[in-house]
Amino acid sequence: MKRRDFFINAALGSAAISSQLLTSCATGPILYGDKNYNINRGYQFIPKLKLSKDRIIKETVGLRPFRASGPRIEKQILGNKTIVHNYGHGGSGWSLSWGTGHLARKLVMEQPDKKIALLGAGTVGIATATLLQESGYEVTIYTKDVPPNITSNLATGTWSPASRVCDKSKSTPEFEKKWEEATRFSFRRLQMLLGMEDIVSWCDDYVVHKSIPNTTDGNGGGEIFHLEGLAPEWVLMDKKNHPFKADYVRKRSNMIFNIPSYLNFHLNNFLLRGGKLKIHDIKTLEDIDALPEKVVVNCMGLGAKSVFNDEELMPISGQLACLIPQNEVNYKLATKGAYFITRKDGIYLGGNGIDGSWDTNPKRELTEKWIDVLMDLMKEMKG
Repeated sequence: MKRRDFFINAALGSAAISSQLLTSCATGPILYGDKNYNINRGYQFIPKLKLSKDRIIKETVGLRPFRASGPRIEKQILGNKTIVHNYGHGGSGWSLSWGTGHLARKLVMEQPDKKIALLGAGTVGIATATLLQESGYEVTIYTKDVPPNITSNLATGTWSPASRVCDKSKSTPEFEKKWEEATRFSFRRLQMLLGMEDIVSWCDDYVVHKSIPNTTDGNGGGEIFHLEGLAPEWVLMDKKNHPFKADYVRKRSNMIFNIPSYLNFHLNNFLLRGGKLKIHDIKTLEDIDALPEKVVVNCMGLGAKSVFNDEELMPISGQLACLIPQNEVNYKLATKGAYFITRKDGIYLGGNGIDGSWDTNPKRELTEKWIDVLMDLMKEMKG
């Protein structure tokens, strides 16, 4: 065969093969690079949540420590003790823990002592203790209990730095400046934890309403302040791009904190680096005065109310129901009357907040209401 004929035949053969491949592909399923997007479906495929009452494995009620003026981050002199307060974060404690810990650390650094007593082993206390330790301080944590028997274990664990952080009508420019500094610091610090045993991860976050709501805040719900340029912004989705039977769907990416592994990871690291922890219930100012350290960092949350006579501090109770985990479900969703959040230890359902309530007894009828609301939404989903 002549060389010229060889190339002509080869070109024709390639064209025939390409034609066959195109025909074959046209009749079979076509997948985008994103395995969750199927062009034949025409919308983003989202796995449905398995919802039934027999999948409930626990129900809890957590108490958020709320102050109308916002978290208390300030220095106080009591006798021969310097007290640095860092408490009262409302629903933003997990998100702001590193940032307010940084603000508290700056107040500690204004005095010469290097031995620090820190009160409380929740997420705010552990983050603050870690930051002080990184700055060369000898820190001893005094706490009446440790994870998982603490209030921080009863949170949802999502990035929400302005959730019930204060009463907006009582906010001041000074507070908002501190909040912004804390939020930016926390966000940067949390990015350093990505990829480490999945203690922090990103997931899709949806707000779904069957009809267009009368009013919507600019942040998607629950956040009284907002900073652009950190987490991705909310995007209104077209009906053809989502599987929900709903007129109003918003989506963004958001961070999830896998609470049990997160707390254990940081507390263990604190101890491995030479930090100390003592089980010691602080009930009065006399208990604080008896501590050997001259500088005390107060991260007690609601425990600070009686010890420091903080009349502004009050609880906001929030019930959660935990369902058996679903590995294929990795998104967060809120709708009218209920929400759910996926974590490694389970699917968490919630939807309430009661100001001034100290009641920590869960109500099964509330859990069943959330299940019914979410079941209706899942039944109407495409796919």
